[in-house]
Amino acid sequence: MTGVGVPTGGDCFAVGDRLMPLDEALALLAERLTPVVAPETVPLQAATGRVLAEDLTALCAHPAEDRSAMDGYAVRHANLSADAPVTLPVAARVAAGHPLAAPVPSGAAVRIFTGGVVPEGLDTVVMQEDCAAHPDGRVTLPAGIPAGRHVRAAGGDFRDGDPILPAGRRLRAPDIALAASAGHAVLPVFQRVRVGVFSTGDEVREPGEPLGVGGVYDGNRHGIMAALQTLGAAVTDLGRLPDDPPVLRTALDAAVDNHHLLVTSGGVSVGGEDHVRDVVAALGTLHFWRLAIKPGKPAALGHVGDAAFVGLPGNPVSAMVTLLLIARPVLQRLSGETVTPPRRYPLPAGFHHRESGGRRAFLRAWVEDTADGPVVRLFRSQDSAMVSSLGAAGGLVDLPAEAGTIAPGDRVDYLPFHEVLT
Repeated sequence: MTGVGVPTGGDCFAVGDRLMPLDEALALLAERLTPVVAPETVPLQAATGRVLAEDLTALCAHPAEDRSAMDGYAVRHANLSADAPVTLPVAARVAAGHPLAAPVPSGAAVRIFTGGVVPEGLDTVVMQEDCAAHPDGRVTLPAGIPAGRHVRAAGGDFRDGDPILPAGRRLRAPDIALAASAGHAVLPVFQRVRVGVFSTGDEVREPGEPLGVGGVYDGNRHGIMAALQTLGAAVTDLGRLPDDPPVLRTALDAAVDNHHLLVTSGGVSVGGEDHVRDVVAALGTLHFWRLAIKPGKPAALGHVGDAAFVGLPGNPVSAMVTLLLIARPVLQRLSGETVTPPRRYPLPAGFHHRESGGRRAFLRAWVEDTADGPVVRLFRSQDSAMVSSLGAAGGLVDLPAEAGTIAPGDRVDYLPFHEVLT
């Protein structure tokens, strides 16, 4: 896999059948994964959601000249009084986009509007609500106005050459606004990581098809593709695969050439019909396949040819949780995005819970406002097949393996979905 070398003498991911702690798995990703996509230049309107490939600097100052922050009157502060109102003649009118060409006579004011260029020599704007305009073309200005009031200084936001956005940032609407304001019409970004998504299982049916006895509609594949698209990937729907090792092998082998990352759901546990893990191990390398988390223990990372591979569990909640915890940072590192741990929010529990089993738990939850402030509530069932919990929950409670008993009021770490799906 491009960017993921296996050192001579063994694979540093290889841990046998030991349950790997999540933090250890993430640390290994950080060591081994590097960008696999080349930079390209795209227009602003095509850059949303893309990862910036170079540090970006401003091509101009903002604002380029002193500008008025208010509708009012621009004056020389020396012409104002600290003790009494002053009446001055109004020499000109300045609107945004219409700078004054001639100099302002000494002792005169200028009618100015928000965004207008403050004429040379003037240094203070008095807002119109504090002034009294007279029919004869004069204006009375109040006493005690500070120098520089309501003037946006040239370069006060940023100057030509100032750094504005760092490489590795996935660009959102505010970033595009900043880049455009700094004079950029095009941006250097990494190409999108191409991700192929399969689901597996003889019982899986496409929504809209007859379900049949024992069948289940394929929520996993569609949810996984939606999440990966939200995270900036170029996603290919590679359909459903049966529980048939030769078919799995052929499909995975064929997908390698056109994708940087392959993601599957199902087939990575220890059941008699779980063949994906063995097929990946035969075609390439399986770095780890069991994590000390719940839900999501049977999650796999490896590579097939030059493509990275992430195998998600078949249970729908397990698939989504492991996608957010493992597939997301894999995609970020392959795409050149700077990876920072998603923020957890310490909040009081609004529930009783007993955690045991030695695995870090991620419980579906939401935040409820109460008279005493926000509390975290758990979904009524933490069964990993309860798809309705994904729609009801706003995030996950992250409980360490040694959490023990949680009582109402105890602080727990809450991970909102918006921290890992934007």
